[in-house]
Amino acid sequence: MNWQEDIKQIQAQQPKHVLFMCVQNSARSQLAEGIARSLAPAGVQVSSAGSKPAFVRPQAIEVLREIDIDASTHSSKTVADIDASTVDVVITLCAEEVCPVFPRRVAKYHWPLTDPAKAGTLDAFRATRDELLARLKTLFKSG
Repeated sequence: MNWQEDIKQIQAQQPKHVLFMCVQNSARSQLAEGIARSLAPAGVQVSSAGSKPAFVRPQAIEVLREIDIDASTHSSKTVADIDASTVDVVITLCAEEVCPVFPRRVAKYHWPLTDPAKAGTLDAFRATRDELLARLKTLFKSG
């Protein structure tokens, strides 16, 4: 299934809490969280977490700032930091690593994206941001 099909299913569910997950919760899931929070309608909670949280990459904060999203207060979180009972949808973003596991049964979708931290360049972070922005605009029917 492709991400466009995933989006149709997610929209049909009308989730109240969407959780983005990757390993370190430092780049991809942080970008997704920032973008989704800026686009999600009122009443939809957006979170991110990782299986081995590290720190939010400064490049992620910078490329979000470029599109007027302030992620300067974001922090890397573990799944245990999220109230699992409120999560309706989990979207994993890992590509070349083993994705984290969410502890309860919810709708799960997988959007594998290469970790921009591996390249470490702002262009790599921008490419991931722009891909997530396109998908999340479609999900939240914005722009």
